[in-house]
Order: sequence, then C-alpha cells, then structure tokens
Amino acid sequence: MSHGLVLQLGGALQLTSAPDKGTKVRIILPSTSDEDDEKVVVPVSTVEVAVPAAHSKILVVDDDALIAMSTAAMVEDLGHTAIEANSAHAALEIIRSGEPIDLMITDFSMPKMSGADLILATRLLRPDLPIILASGYAELPGDIKLDVARLGKPYEQRQLAEQINLVLDRIK
Repeated sequence: MSHGLVLQLGGALQLTSAPDKGTKVRIILPSTSDEDDEKVVVPVSTVEVAVPAAHSKILVVDDDALIAMSTAAMVEDLGHTAIEANSAHAALEIIRSGEPIDLMITDFSMPKMSGADLILATRLLRPDLPIILASGYAELPGDIKLDVARLGKPYEQRQLAEQINLVLDRIK
C-alpha cells in the first residue's frame, strides 16, 4: 500500500535489509515549488526485535506479491530463510516436494483456495507443521475453526518476530 501511494505521488520507495543490521525504508517524494510550504521532518526510529537463537526455514504464503515479498524480507532480516509462495496451490506444491519447512505463515483471504483450506490440506500432509494465520479480519467466518496462531494484518516486524518466536518455542 505504501509503495502504491508513493508511486501515485511521483516518488519512489527503497528497501534495504541486512542480517543483524535491520531494514531501512527510504521514501523519496518530489518537492513542491512553493517556498511557503512547511517542511515536514519525520523522525526515523529503530525497532529492536528479539532474534531467535535457532535458524528456521519459513514458508510465506500470500497472493499479494508485495506483501509476500515484504514478509519474506522481514523473516530473513530476523535470521531465518524465507520461501515465498503466491498462492495456496503453490504452497502445497512446496510442501509436497518434501522441502524441509519449520513454519508456515499464510494469508487468509486468497483466491481459489483460502488460507483456511490451505491449513486443512497442510494438516493432511504435515500434521505437525506449525502455522501462523495472518489476517486482516478481526474474526474468521463463524464456521471456520482453526487451531493455529493468529497474526493481525497489518503487522510490524516486532509483532511478526514475537509470533514466530512464540510458535517455534512451543515445539521445542
């Protein structure tokens, strides 16, 4: 969403990330020619996130490529390896391939196959795989009961790290 807004305003968004150093977001917007405009200075803050001791391989599933890429970047910034899938069907192919995966983070609302359907299909293939369901919905539709960790959208890296650490600590 931020990227789209910046592009609409004629600007650019730059992301740089390095393990153990964090992620830097740079937003470049065109200046105005009116010298009477106030200049707005936005303070830059650093978010400290607890980095887990164990390195994990995390499957990130989201049909929105920008969200999948952003989440994968945050996961890798936390010291894990991210594997991206842009659909539930692509995620199932990865799971069926036997690729070692320690955790799956999936969006709920996806076309053709929802995150709930993906979770149920994954449970048949890998019943012990820890799963985090990321959703912008406060509550899932009434008939859907899933025993997985939840992460509300939008989320920050700190919230993602806390949920990953919680889920992975439970299986140790």
